[in-house]
Amino acid sequence: MTILKRTPIYEEHIKLGAKIVDFASWEMPIQYEGITDEHLTVRNHVGLFDVSHMGEILVTGQEAIRFINKLVTNDVTKIKDNQVMYTLMCYEDGGIVDDLLVYRFNEEKFLLVVNASNIDQDFDWILNAAKSFRVQVENQSNYYGQVAIQGKKAQAVLKEATKTNLDEIKFFYFLDDVEINGIKCLVSRTGYTGEDGFEIYAKSDQIVNIWRTLLNVGEAFGIKPIGLGARDTLRFEASLPLYGNEISKEITPLEAGLGFFIKLDTDFIGRDALREQKEQGLTRKLVGLELHGKGIPRHGYPVLNEAEEEIGVITTGYMLPGHENPLALALININYTTLGEEIKIKIRKRLVDTKVVSKKFINKNYKK
Repeated sequence: MTILKRTPIYEEHIKLGAKIVDFASWEMPIQYEGITDEHLTVRNHVGLFDVSHMGEILVTGQEAIRFINKLVTNDVTKIKDNQVMYTLMCYEDGGIVDDLLVYRFNEEKFLLVVNASNIDQDFDWILNAAKSFRVQVENQSNYYGQVAIQGKKAQAVLKEATKTNLDEIKFFYFLDDVEINGIKCLVSRTGYTGEDGFEIYAKSDQIVNIWRTLLNVGEAFGIKPIGLGARDTLRFEASLPLYGNEISKEITPLEAGLGFFIKLDTDFIGRDALREQKEQGLTRKLVGLELHGKGIPRHGYPVLNEAEEEIGVITTGYMLPGHENPLALALININYTTLGEEIKIKIRKRLVDTKVVSKKFINKNYKK
């Protein structure tokens, strides 16, 4: 029997009446008052997420920057100290090990933030890749706790809890000496919802204090705790990928529409395979879909052409608040990816008429 892990904030979730589920071997809150209410709270006000299950891997040493540039698809030599970069790690064949955030302290110190479900495999992958570099790699996932505050009022709430001028933290930058209720934290203006907001890292035994402080000072702004259910609907509506859905070992970044984060002029693991795929042309691609019939397009449901031949698969689908029809992301044959293309989704035994649409389901509200 697998013993599930708990974040330092677990007991707070129980007190708040959260429904707890097994997520990647963690006991995590899926919802408190309901996914729709929590989704709209973040879009219209502000919400607080426990993301302490995420992994943090520290890379230090004389060759840290050279090693990170070999490890990931983006070019970390282009970012400055205290800047954050979204990127991916790939296998030699171009499949995705994981997507991650790279925090650059300086040329010799980087913090890599990886997905909770991939911490152990990522750490082993990074350790193995680091063998020929003069770097040290430490898994600090047990050291850190993490919360994310997201929404239009995120800065207003955080301002009540710190003396730091938050305007100093630009989009995808961080400060590592922000004091919240007397606790030193690393605070970045990043997130996973399409809204302005911050991700806050503190020692794991201090993160509960940060959680309580933000819920307390945020009460006047309508803050609520948000579960993993709304975290997924929000990131889906913002068309942000989830490992195991839009990206995986079997899907390349180019197929997932993440070409912007691939710098083929650098020498990263998997570059040659991705260069060849780009030169030969894609055979499948991630697209947005809008359904014109009843049913929710769940992950794994088949996508068919007018002749009812299978041409792809749903990666994520929802009936989102504020939208007239169910929406989905799907990885499908490149011949059917033109906007407006009429195709079908098989929901159990029914075929539902569907149209290819832009993946831009909402306008993101990042503060840049």
